[in-house]
Amino acid sequence: MPALQLTVNGQPFAGEVPRQASLLHLLRNDLGLNGPKYGCGLGQCGACTVHVDGTAARACVIPAHGVAGRAITTLEGLGRRGHFHPVQQAFEEAQAAQCGYCLNGMVMQAAALLAREPQADEARIRSELSGNLCRCGTHVEILRAVSLAAARLGAAAMPEAPR
Repeated sequence: MPALQLTVNGQPFAGEVPRQASLLHLLRNDLGLNGPKYGCGLGQCGACTVHVDGTAARACVIPAHGVAGRAITTLEGLGRRGHFHPVQQAFEEAQAAQCGYCLNGMVMQAAALLAREPQADEARIRSELSGNLCRCGTHVEILRAVSLAAARLGAAAMPEAPR
């Protein structure tokens, strides 16, 4: 098996990984990170979304060796209990989870969007999340949560008015 080195949630990983292993397989099966979910296996539902060097990506269709030397962030690395990422905090406050299966993808996709565009409006949020599937119908709460996070992050990004 070929050796692989990368960084996962700020921690270096080095190990032998089968050439055919997906990033999702490595994260879930080898590293025990269960934030990213196996949904469709085709990169179409978004349940497996992670950040690769800060960009949202579908881990089920990325070969693990395809991200050698890069920084991977999973839901577990985005924030932690007591120190949630603003998107995670907003999802909790808006009660934007029902079954929770899409939650990883929604949070990770939203966090990547708001890192690029902290003042994203509802139309932009809808567009960004359109590729993430939610089958239990929590769309309204999800939009509310991401809009709440955007309002907070956007306010923080605004320059202070002169006095």
